[in-house]
Amino acid sequence: MPETIVPLIIADIYELAGSLRQNGETIAAAVGQTQARWQVMSAASGGRYTVPQIARRLGVSRQNVQRIADLLVEDGSATFDDNPDHRGSPYLTLSKAGTATLAKLSKAAAGYHATLADKMSAAEIAALHRGLRKLIAAVNSN
Repeated sequence: MPETIVPLIIADIYELAGSLRQNGETIAAAVGQTQARWQVMSAASGGRYTVPQIARRLGVSRQNVQRIADLLVEDGSATFDDNPDHRGSPYLTLSKAGTATLAKLSKAAAGYHATLADKMSAAEIAALHRGLRKLIAAVNSN
């Protein structure tokens, strides 16, 4: 019965998330960053997003993202840009230095991603991606 497998899938996803976080920390540390900074920079790089929008996308607290965003702005990796729709919630925008750091992180992660990809067939990877997207949609529809 599928409903008995769902808790196992959820447990597997939590285990996977923990392993990916540990590997992400190792990759980020090699570039002088943390995974938290990497995640915020990556989320900010995808368009014009505010701290609350980034927090929702990452599934973490606004306060945590705000703390990291402030550090990114302080070290010159990002700026806060005016948001005409909400003066109190500016956009977090990566600077040239932040974009370069994100590129270094992506390059450092590429080897790890290739190693993972070599352990599964292209069809398995595509099916897994489709299945995860369907699961995310199902979870978010509740």
